[in-house]
Amino acid sequence: MCASGGLGRLLPHLAGVVVESIERAAGVITFCAHSAVPTARCPRCGVVSWRVHGRYARRLADAPVGGAPAVIELVVRRFKCINPQCPAVTFAEQIEGLTSPHARYTPLLRALLTSIAACLAGRPGARLAAALSIRVAKDKLLELLRGLPELPQSSVRVLGVDDFALRKGDSYATILVDLEGRRPVDVLPGRDAEPLAAWLRGHPEVEVICRDRAGAYAEGARSGAPQALQVADAWHLLRNLAEAVEKTVGAHHPCVRTAFTTAVAVTESATASTGTVEPPAEELPFVPLDGTRDVLGHPRRLVARTTERYTAVQQLLSEGESLASIGRQLRLDHSTVRRFARAQSLDELLVKATNRASILDEHKPYLHRRWREGCHDIPQLHRELRARGFTGDIQCVRRYFRPFKKPHSPKPKNPPAPAPEPRPAPKPRRVVRWIMTSPGHLAETDAAELKEIRAACPHLDATARHVRDFADMMRDLRGEELPAWMDRVLADDLPALHSLVNGMKRDLDAVTAGLSTPWSSGQVEGHVTRAKLLKRMGFGRANLDLLRRRILLRA
Repeated sequence: MCASGGLGRLLPHLAGVVVESIERAAGVITFCAHSAVPTARCPRCGVVSWRVHGRYARRLADAPVGGAPAVIELVVRRFKCINPQCPAVTFAEQIEGLTSPHARYTPLLRALLTSIAACLAGRPGARLAAALSIRVAKDKLLELLRGLPELPQSSVRVLGVDDFALRKGDSYATILVDLEGRRPVDVLPGRDAEPLAAWLRGHPEVEVICRDRAGAYAEGARSGAPQALQVADAWHLLRNLAEAVEKTVGAHHPCVRTAFTTAVAVTESATASTGTVEPPAEELPFVPLDGTRDVLGHPRRLVARTTERYTAVQQLLSEGESLASIGRQLRLDHSTVRRFARAQSLDELLVKATNRASILDEHKPYLHRRWREGCHDIPQLHRELRARGFTGDIQCVRRYFRPFKKPHSPKPKNPPAPAPEPRPAPKPRRVVRWIMTSPGHLAETDAAELKEIRAACPHLDATARHVRDFADMMRDLRGEELPAWMDRVLADDLPALHSLVNGMKRDLDAVTAGLSTPWSSGQVEGHVTRAKLLKRMGFGRANLDLLRRRILLRA
């Protein structure tokens, strides 16, 4: 039958052949066909020839038909070229839309497999192809993917630059994104200055480069595109500010604890003035809630170890020992010694040692009050916590109260009124979140506690004021006010913010542009997330050239 009829309308890629028979055996559909035209054109000289030299059979895998694998057994003729000046003596005919030299797949199946390879690459692509009744090896899919042509390069005016990890802590790559076209344009090996500079030299049309505050990217942009405006990403600037605020809160967290302890002490003194008699101390265990002591009042093991190491490191530093020598004497890693040496105070280290959350944290004040009231029944306390929304099991409550000793003295006939419930000091990260959040978005209770903290600590009050000024400057794109803001920060005793300001001074033009222009690396971070997804889909087995091709093709 001629495929140019009804079969050609159903299967357009068979329109140029005559299908002699269609068979189905062992679940495979086989089309036996030959060319529908008597002549062929020489691929070398283009002269049409009708002289047949011989015939042979080709077996081409085709796209599935009706959910079954399909194969085309095609009888191909070899012609003699009738042009005496042509270097080709004979040539094989090619049927447009169906065959190409040395191919074992039809263009339809090849396009289908290429799409699968671009989306899923090797093993996942082979599994999907098998589900679609296509047998293909994972290496063949990778070969098809690598054989795809490069996408045409278009001009880039605004470029976003960021890095992502191929193997975290070992090897990295750099992704370049066209911020106006919203698509990645290239992926470079490493995160050094020279690859970026070389790429920029080949693209002199770049006018704006949006980047993070990495020194390598700044140097690469400066040497590769001196004409471009460098813009420090606003999100990274705000993150650097948050890190400085976290260090400041850590250094002054004792002020926060003092503020909340003072409030409790005032309440207790008011209770004492009313003549209320407190139960004996041995019957009323006091559990501090600042995280530095356990339920018996003893320093926590981590806190004691941190204090001991800090004292030893500072003592050796005062004696003139180097960091390497201190590490050898105390058997500590160099980074650990450096962290203890650079700490402004012990409290800065203790904040990190005690800033560990527990699912019991929000229920501890209630547990303390119930214990002081005389309820020592752990199952009963657990049932009360479950009613308050606690999701942990009874063993969690039992482990927490294990160090307590139940009082053996008889209960008084007229039990005294319960002592005021101690108010736990907020964790440092919570204080940082309050400071970094816009006042209009804070809950009333959080705003009240932040106001209390600012009133108790002038340093944190100044920090919160500087954060608000910086946020307003970033929101309104008033980068010209940055020098005045830095002068105000340097006028206060805030070492962590001073370090931030000194870093901004080394990259002042880019930081000012980041606070003055609307360009940011927000969409670059989205492309980085997609690149990490593609990397994980390859199970870490893909080379950079394959990962680069998938990233660019997925755009």
